[in-house]
Amino acid sequence: MSDTPTSNPQNTNDDASAPQPGLQILTQYVRDLSFENPAAPALAPPDGSNPDVGVDANVNARKLAENDYEVGLKFTIEAKFGDTVAFIAELMYCGVFRLINIPENDIKPVLLIEAPRQLFPFARRILADVTRDGGYPPILLDPIDFLDLYRRGEHSETQEQAASPDDEAAH
Repeated sequence: MSDTPTSNPQNTNDDASAPQPGLQILTQYVRDLSFENPAAPALAPPDGSNPDVGVDANVNARKLAENDYEVGLKFTIEAKFGDTVAFIAELMYCGVFRLINIPENDIKPVLLIEAPRQLFPFARRILADVTRDGGYPPILLDPIDFLDLYRRGEHSETQEQAASPDDEAAH
């Protein structure tokens, strides 16, 4: 045996024992939902055609507490037959997320990429249900590339300060 001390992997104090970063969903909810069907029941699709559908999506986030943030997905869907509006659906779907051991420079991407990725399937289902219940085929949104949306800057900025009860939630 050698007199040189050997390292014991059980006694090392490396990053393996540090708490791992994580994202915890505390709650999810519909903040706002609107469905307007202005021409019903008179509007019938001409020749069984589908309406032209426009979708606008946006993501915002705001700090609620030290490690808790509200992330909101806002969708506006407008369907038209020519110049006639068939329906307008608007949804603001939110979740409260707790960030665990996320480095400061990674907070914004986590909130504006990963958090909305987790909320999207629920918002998609709500919009499909509301358009179906409005008398139209369900609108099934294509998956959204939140990384691309983030890179293009099509989101609201994260509020760094904790929001007081008097602050407006819209951003």
